[in-house]
Amino acid sequence: MTDAPRKVTVDLGDRTYDIFVGRGLIADAATHLKPLLRRQRVAIVTDNAVAKLHLPALEKSLDAAGIRHSALVLPQGEGTKSFAELERVTEWLLGESIERGDLVIALGGGVIGDLTGFAASILRRGVDFAQIPTTLLSQVDSSVGGKTGINTKHGKNLAGAFHQPRLVLADTDALETLPMREFLAGYAEVVKYGLIGDRDFFDWLEANLDRLKEGDIEARIHAIVKSCEAKAATVAADEREGGVRALLNLGHTFGHALEAATGFSDRLVHGEGVAIGMALAFELSARLGLCPRQDAVRVRSHLERAGLPNRLSDVPGGLPDADTLVSLMGQDKKVVDGKLTFILARGIGEAFITRDVDPAALRNLLREREPA
Repeated sequence: MTDAPRKVTVDLGDRTYDIFVGRGLIADAATHLKPLLRRQRVAIVTDNAVAKLHLPALEKSLDAAGIRHSALVLPQGEGTKSFAELERVTEWLLGESIERGDLVIALGGGVIGDLTGFAASILRRGVDFAQIPTTLLSQVDSSVGGKTGINTKHGKNLAGAFHQPRLVLADTDALETLPMREFLAGYAEVVKYGLIGDRDFFDWLEANLDRLKEGDIEARIHAIVKSCEAKAATVAADEREGGVRALLNLGHTFGHALEAATGFSDRLVHGEGVAIGMALAFELSARLGLCPRQDAVRVRSHLERAGLPNRLSDVPGGLPDADTLVSLMGQDKKVVDGKLTFILARGIGEAFITRDVDPAALRNLLREREPA
């Protein structure tokens, strides 16, 4: 018998939904899914790695509850977030006769969640979907808030829609199957929540990093719940990123450009790009006199202690020049009137949004490859 899961609510009026965090949630998924079903039938989208590890437990739960199901298994990796795979998922769902009142389940990490959510948003002009995230990154970030989408040749997540899930089941047991690199990529997003608005949480992360890496379940649940609470509050205040929600993109303007520069390959996974981006954002803030130097050093030191890349020189295979990186940043979704949007900081836990960054300071930072 496992402990009852923790619950975080995303308050969006008649589209309010719950995030459950705890152990055994995949094996008990039908208990939470059944109240959402108009008819006892679901369609599951997953990837080949997750299917081997977690699909049998989900299917067993559905079978026991008398819920019919079918599954589409896609290739693993960022390359799956494409127009080709979006077409494949959409056509498959139509072939499965999924109706507006049915439920589509995204079982996997951020790639599967983003892609499946986008397909659900356009299928019959919108069908319901639920997120069962299996990576730390998806549990604390991409499964919550309704951002769905795919990548294009111009950059990351440039085609997509806001489409909120009906439910999120974050099973912490799934994290035990993650390679450490994937766990740490998700940890970068956990650190982000401390850096943007909760210095006390960042202090806690510094003190509990070893427990988190070693698999302490109480520590992991606490970190996930705190992250989800922060994101839920932000999404409830600004669902469509017209203002404060942009703070959640700390490190992402840099990070997305680095991902594009490395061809969305396994040279640099999303969370690693975010980690480097956050270090750069604090470094730039310190150079501009906005943030104490010791805070920038502290951020970089924590990322380094965690085992995350935190410098441009940490990207294997090298990077293009500064002008090319700035050009890639120009494809960011948050560009307004041609001006880049940056999340900078006045200190740890004090992030803010700005479009007034000195281009020369930005280029100098990117040219150095070894920021001070």
